[in-house]
Amino acid sequence: MTIEKPKSMTSGQRNIIRPNDSASLWNCTLVPGWTREESDILRKALMKFGIGNWKEVMEAGVLPGKTNAQLNLQLQRLLGQQSTAEFQGLHIDPAVIGEKNASLTGDHIKRKNGFIVNTGGKLSRPELLKRIQQNKELYEISEEEWSKIELPVAAPVPENVIVQEKQARLFELEKQLRVVEQEIKERLEYLQNNIVEKDQLNKS
Repeated sequence: MTIEKPKSMTSGQRNIIRPNDSASLWNCTLVPGWTREESDILRKALMKFGIGNWKEVMEAGVLPGKTNAQLNLQLQRLLGQQSTAEFQGLHIDPAVIGEKNASLTGDHIKRKNGFIVNTGGKLSRPELLKRIQQNKELYEISEEEWSKIELPVAAPVPENVIVQEKQARLFELEKQLRVVEQEIKERLEYLQNNIVEKDQLNKS
């Protein structure tokens, strides 16, 4: 059975979204800690090395100062979805998936921080492999194309900017921690109140 590529994914070199194809393409990439140049370098690196192959991306030295966690989070932003497993190892243009996901609507689509989050159960190994194969047939560019991709090196990030980014990240983590602590506190109070009410009912 032949799976027809979407119209936005015509064969050959046009099987890639260019920066000027859609204004919405960059909505999810211009975030603190990432310049447009860095985001495009990551996009090209993923096309060349394959989705999730962070060792190759790091060894290429094209995004100095970026950690695996930062790279993975930015990949999620480019894809427009939380789960990346279904594209693992594929040489695809993540912006194509991001463009498709940006157009999805409906009550079944749940978004958080700008990208679609998982709502169903975890895929079994056979289901995941099947999904990867489907995405390979739909979206993967040819080896002839990805092997010729040349990666520019991003300009070194000034040390003061790195410090500011780490401080901002720490502030955000502390903020999230306070939210979790408050939720735990409220949950404990709720459970304690329930226990007291049950004890009172048992004694009456």
